[in-house]
Amino acid sequence: MSTLSLLNNRGKEKKGNSVRINRNSKLFKTIIRAIQEKKGEHIVSLDLRKIPEAVSDFFVICEASSTTQVKAIADHIHHLVHEECGEAPYRQEGMSALQWVLVDYVNIVVHVFHPETRKFYRLEEMWSDAGSADHD
Repeated sequence: MSTLSLLNNRGKEKKGNSVRINRNSKLFKTIIRAIQEKKGEHIVSLDLRKIPEAVSDFFVICEASSTTQVKAIADHIHHLVHEECGEAPYRQEGMSALQWVLVDYVNIVVHVFHPETRKFYRLEEMWSDAGSADHD
């Protein structure tokens, strides 16, 4: 499914008219594995599917101890997802500062943080209504 059709169908997915992403989806598992392979820490997924205001179905959040590792994790996610799922991110942000890199796969948005930046923005607290799962 193309990125544009995913964007156009976002509301329909919430209503069950399309295949929904879940934690057993190939894309989800590939993202988690890519983070683990590059030694990402404190990996958490937030299930946003029951939150009407949410911009995606899942957030995957992790941290890395250096900007070099932040870049390595983001690059590895991009590479492994493309190789195994044939998907490219809809958008990627933060590659210049490497404090918070966002990799947007429309239904799953990945946040790779430097620890201090993660503490400052506290996404897990902001989306506390979401079901969370640890993946360490």
